[in-house]
Amino acid sequence: MAMAKILEQRSYIVPGKLKITEHFFEVPVDHSKPEGPQLRLFGRSCTGMSSTITAATLAKQGGPADQAAYLMHFRADSIVKDMEAIRKVFTKDYPEAKKKWSVLGQSFGGFCVVNYLSRFPEGLQEVFLTGGLPPMVKQPDAVYEKLYRRIADRSHAYYQKFPEDVQRVKDIAGYLAKEEVKTNTGGIISVSRLRQFGQMFGFHGNGALTTYMVDLYILTILTLKADLVLGILLRMANDISMFDFLTQPTIQIFDNVGPFETHVLYALVHEPCYLSGAASNWSADRLIHKFPEFRACTADSADPIIFTSEMIFKSMFTDIAELRPLYETMDIIQHISDWPDLYDEAQLAKNEVPTYAAVYLNDLYVDYEYSSETARKIKGCKTFVRSDLYHEALASKSAEVVEQLFKLRDDVLD
Repeated sequence: MAMAKILEQRSYIVPGKLKITEHFFEVPVDHSKPEGPQLRLFGRSCTGMSSTITAATLAKQGGPADQAAYLMHFRADSIVKDMEAIRKVFTKDYPEAKKKWSVLGQSFGGFCVVNYLSRFPEGLQEVFLTGGLPPMVKQPDAVYEKLYRRIADRSHAYYQKFPEDVQRVKDIAGYLAKEEVKTNTGGIISVSRLRQFGQMFGFHGNGALTTYMVDLYILTILTLKADLVLGILLRMANDISMFDFLTQPTIQIFDNVGPFETHVLYALVHEPCYLSGAASNWSADRLIHKFPEFRACTADSADPIIFTSEMIFKSMFTDIAELRPLYETMDIIQHISDWPDLYDEAQLAKNEVPTYAAVYLNDLYVDYEYSSETARKIKGCKTFVRSDLYHEALASKSAEVVEQLFKLRDDVLD
C-alpha cells in the first residue's frame, strides 16, 4: 500500500506549552486504484474538516448509483487503509523498531481497530478498545433484534423513572399525528422521529437538574444525555397545552438533538458497517414488526409508546431534510450484497498484538454478548467488564476507563 501524501502541516503552541500540529493528508478513495479520485483527510474520512459528505457534496459524484458506489469506500476497511497509509508516511524516517503505533478505538472506532488487527497487524504496537468490540455477523438483523429488546427495556426503565411521561408522550404523539410540524431546516417532527429520542438512552445522564436547564446552550454542551429527553418532552407538552403549537425555541432544540442533519454519513453507512457478503434490505423496518410492543404509537394506545434507538428507518429519509435527497441512493445501498468481509477470524485467532478492551454489560449500542464472543476470538485479548459504565464512558468517565485499561496492560488489576 502506498503512503499517504502530506498536503499541509500547521503547528502552534497553546497555553500550557502544548504543541499542536494539524496534518492534512491525501489518500485514494479506492486504495486498489491509487491513481483514481483522492480524499483530503483531517481526522476521520468525510467527517469534520475532511472531504465531508453531505447531500450537496454527494451530488458531485453523479446520480444515486454513482453515489452508492462512492459510499462503499467509507467503512472500517477503507478507514483502516487510510490509517495505515498515514502511519507509513509518518514513520518513513523512523528506525524499524519504532514504526509501529498504538491505537485506541471508541465505539465504531473499535470496529476499525479489529479490522486493523485483521488486515495490518504489522503496523500495530498495541491496541485499546472502549465499547467497541464488534459483532462478527454478516448483516445487521441479529444486531437489531438484540437492540430492539434492549431499547424496549430501556424505555420501560425511563417510564418507571418518569411515569408522567407515559401520557405525555402519547399526547405529543397525538398532536404530531394531526399536525405537520416543520423544523427550521425543512425537516418534519413526526411520531417516528420523536421515538428516536431513545438513541439518547445509552449514555451517562446528567441528573434531573437538566429538566430545568434545557435551552440551546445547555443542549449544545450536554448533548446525548438521557435525562434531557424529559426536559424536551416537558417543553413540547407545555407548548401544546398553552399554545396548541410548538414554539420556535422548542423546534430549534428538537432539531439540534439528532445527529443526522449534520452527519449524513452516519445514516448512510451505519448498517453497511455490519455487512459481509449480504444485503441489509432495510433491516430496522423489516424487524420492527417482530416486536408487538413497538406497534403502540398513538395517543389512544393502551400501552406506552416505546422508543427506538440507533436504527436506520425509511421514514428518516422523509423526515430529515438533509437525508431527503438521498433516499434513492440509500435504497441502492440497502440492496448491495457484495460487501467484502470486514474481519479475518483466522488472523485474529493467531493475533500477537497486545489487545485491551473495556466492555460494558449495559451497553445499549454494542451488545455485551457479541463483544464477549469477539474478545474470545482475538488471541490474547484482555478485557475488563463493568455494569456501571455506559457506552461513552471514555468521555464521561475518562480517568476511570483509562486507568483500568492501563492496569490491564500493566497486568496489575489485582
